[in-house]
Amino acid sequence: MSDSSSDSISLDVETIYLGGKEHIVRTRYGSVSVIVYGDQEKPALITYPDLALNHLSCFQGLFFCPEAASLLLHNFCIYHINPPGHELGAAAICSENPVPSVDDLTDQILEVLNYFGLGSVMCMGVIAGAYILTLFAIKHKERVLGLILVSPLCRAPSWTEWFYNKVMSNLLYFYGMCGVLEEFLLHRYFSKEVRGSADVQESDIAQACRRLLDERQKMNVWRFLQAVDGRPDITDGLKTLKCRTLIFVGDDSPFHSEALHMTSKLDRRFSTLVEVQACGSMVTEEQPHAMLIPMEFFLMGYGLYRPNQFSGSPRSPLSPSCIAPELLSPESMGLKLKPIKTRIASKMHGA
Repeated sequence: MSDSSSDSISLDVETIYLGGKEHIVRTRYGSVSVIVYGDQEKPALITYPDLALNHLSCFQGLFFCPEAASLLLHNFCIYHINPPGHELGAAAICSENPVPSVDDLTDQILEVLNYFGLGSVMCMGVIAGAYILTLFAIKHKERVLGLILVSPLCRAPSWTEWFYNKVMSNLLYFYGMCGVLEEFLLHRYFSKEVRGSADVQESDIAQACRRLLDERQKMNVWRFLQAVDGRPDITDGLKTLKCRTLIFVGDDSPFHSEALHMTSKLDRRFSTLVEVQACGSMVTEEQPHAMLIPMEFFLMGYGLYRPNQFSGSPRSPLSPSCIAPELLSPESMGLKLKPIKTRIASKMHGA
């Protein structure tokens, strides 16, 4: 890349995320933190988290799940892209910098890929991050091999979401990361079982997330919220997608109907919906084990396997043409009905 050295810088920080290195990449839309984990000769998997989250608070549950980690880390080099100003220890972004749009954020992803010299990549996003990566796939089809989306959005905000976003925006602007705002966000992320109640203690997952939210710079979150709140409807663009798509959503997610809508607009030959019962929006944290088998089948079509099954070279370029549409069908997973539902044993609380 002829001018990457003048436009971007990379800072290695060995202490982040189990030996992963943090690269600060300068783009036209400001600097962005990218945590790189694994062998950069392997195919690339990029991730993008939801509002007020970063790679640690959004994906650590999935990557700490041993089976999922062995599947993903054996086959991919992971590039965790954090929304501007959402990385650990981030300073407040200068108020004079223009607030980015969702299009700006997707263009920023393109600059990140070019900086690292990446061609086509696999993408994994959660809620707002899923929208950003879907928009990126629509705009840059040749750069995306497949989409793994968790509680994705594709329409403009509903009236309900618009109201919640306005309340959160005002809370952020005037009060920062206050308790009421954290409750709004936890409702966005988790099921009521994880959030707890007057009779049930808040789970360790929710408590850990709350501590990480306390570290966010309020105006950095406010800026990302403005971008998400101003997103356009990209439903029509879904028809132009050529890559395979695997969608997860918890049945207790506020965005459950959004995921169903998106699934209905995608080509059924190349997309699969996995509904995770007793789960909120952030399946990556709340029930990461539910993602394992669907991801295994999804990636198997690209010639990728878990280590004990792997027979090819993990450095081989991924080929989206080699995946059979039938591989994504419920029948191929030994299931009879659509959509796929996963269930975990849970103690039923008395009414």
